[in-house]
Amino acid sequence: MIPDQYLIECPMDTDNDQKLLQNPANTTVYTEAPEKLDARDPRGINKHLKVDFADVLAEPESFHSFDKVWTWSDILFESSKLWCYRIISLLCAVPVSLISGILFALLGCIHIWCAMPCIQLCNICMPPVRTLWASILDVCVAPLCVSLGRCFSSIYINVVKQRV
Repeated sequence: MIPDQYLIECPMDTDNDQKLLQNPANTTVYTEAPEKLDARDPRGINKHLKVDFADVLAEPESFHSFDKVWTWSDILFESSKLWCYRIISLLCAVPVSLISGILFALLGCIHIWCAMPCIQLCNICMPPVRTLWASILDVCVAPLCVSLGRCFSSIYINVVKQRV
């Protein structure tokens, strides 16, 4: 269902088609809000890293510190977490992103230009090789296995536990 804010009422006047092409002066045209440009984890890959003060530190009903201590602890926890992350990411983000970019480019190149052609070549060549291998097994190995199976099929082993 379309919300009412997106619906625009247009009067129909068959006598004058020009009125249909013009927007009245007081008509507001609504468009959808643009997506948040600062969405840094749009697929939610790192949902498990959302840690708040209450997720780490919690006082049960029987133990309570002073209210100011609890408030300042919360502020210090959140501030130190934020600023330490910013400093560490400042030092590590550029080198890690550079190394990751090179690594993924290398893996992509190897996958596209080496691995997939080899896999396709194997897929094309495998049916005749499979037929030849099955024939070799049927001619050489199958009679040996059948003969050994018949020889050993008449052997019975009884295990009796002796009392000492």
